Amino acid sequence: MNRAGQTEALERSLAALLRWGVLLAAAVCLFGGIHYLINYGSEPVHVRVFQGEPSELKSIRGIIAMAAENRSRGVIQLGLLLLVAVPVARVALSAASFLRERDWTFAGITLAVLAGLIFSLLAER
Repeated sequence: MNRAGQTEALERSLAALLRWGVLLAAAVCLFGGIHYLINYGSEPVHVRVFQGEPSELKSIRGIIAMAAENRSRGVIQLGLLLLVAVPVARVALSAASFLRERDWTFAGITLAVLAGLIFSLLAER
């Protein structure tokens, strides 16, 4: 395949990744939201005292564990994590493509961006 064909194939792959990734994230959030409303929708909302997220929802491991238990807030957070993961996967796919084409300049830049994204997602606060 020539370079133009490779570029076009990469663009189609990236577009599909973005489209299906966002749709999957939206579906997971919608499922979690519906689940939450069914279970807690009739409860009164207390707005006088701010209550932050539970500590389980402040880490990727905790979010996955809560979602695996089918707890609605964990499922919603998992959908949001998937939404954040879509552009990270896009950068990773671009980096792999640049490495395969042996375009070292763009591969290096893209890998640096990918490292920054992963670090910012996994760093403890």
